[in-house]
Amino acid sequence: MKTFVVSRLGSMVAILVALTAVMFVLQNISPLDPVKAQLGAQASADAVAARRAALGLNDPVLVQFWHYLSGAATGDLGTSYRTRHAVMSDLGSFVPATLELALAGMLIAVVLAVLLAFSTTLNWRGANVLRAVLFTGSSAPMFLLGILGLIVFYQDLGWVPAGGRSAVPSPPTGPTGMLTVDGLLNGRLDVVADAAHHLILPAFVIAIGPAVAIGRVLRSSLLADIDSDYARTARAKGLSETRILARHVLRNSVGAALSMTGLQVGLMFSGVLVVEQVFGWPGIGQYIAQSIPVADFPAIAGVTLMLGALYVVINTVVDLLQAAADPRIAVTGG
Repeated sequence: MKTFVVSRLGSMVAILVALTAVMFVLQNISPLDPVKAQLGAQASADAVAARRAALGLNDPVLVQFWHYLSGAATGDLGTSYRTRHAVMSDLGSFVPATLELALAGMLIAVVLAVLLAFSTTLNWRGANVLRAVLFTGSSAPMFLLGILGLIVFYQDLGWVPAGGRSAVPSPPTGPTGMLTVDGLLNGRLDVVADAAHHLILPAFVIAIGPAVAIGRVLRSSLLADIDSDYARTARAKGLSETRILARHVLRNSVGAALSMTGLQVGLMFSGVLVVEQVFGWPGIGQYIAQSIPVADFPAIAGVTLMLGALYVVINTVVDLLQAAADPRIAVTGG
């Protein structure tokens, strides 16, 4: 197990270094001069030369890469050309909104996936309706699903707000930046309720696709194990099919679903960027959308590195959780 953990952590570090190297190369081959982007096109030659020296752009390429890599490792992602602030500072303002939306979406996705897997495996009443709704929703692009959701649930039914995060004046701003959590910590149940009201539709939109993917994998694993020896033994003891699945079969079937969950978390963040545009959600989707038209490379690279690192870390954690659930994975190396 120790060797497996060290191997997975080493692979994670290697992938993160490779990702950073790719972003460094893209920045160096970009036609945009970072010095003129910071100082302006009318800056004097002396000012440009001094700034290039201060940024280390006259150093050998390997030295520049080391500075870039060490800076990224310590949270220094450069300065945004557009906002003139440190990229990490900008991300600190936008990431909590995106994180709150993604966490809500993943929570809903896991609940829907378990319902889909259990209901179709046990042939519960209404299982076919749930399956049809989820499969239909997952087949539509996220932006189209979001627009349809707004037409039905905002325009026609008036059940949800049109967009944004909150309609409460002066909601708490800390300590996490996530309104549902901060509302609870500050005893503001009105903020929690309002934030959840704004959160529910976009979270469902990003949850449907992952829910179907995870649910299908989990259902296949449940069906493969439901007639195993230990399941038949539990059935002979008089346990209900639901208890057999939940208490005995699920643990042995969860490995493949965990792998799919890790994959879907990474894909979900790319979907979040699109959904944020549809619902006017003030997260990193808005930040990157404002940065791309003005070729704000530090901001674009910062978001890319953050999402890439998040994806790699999540999948490493999923591998370790799989090994904890099934020690045979650690022995065979996955």
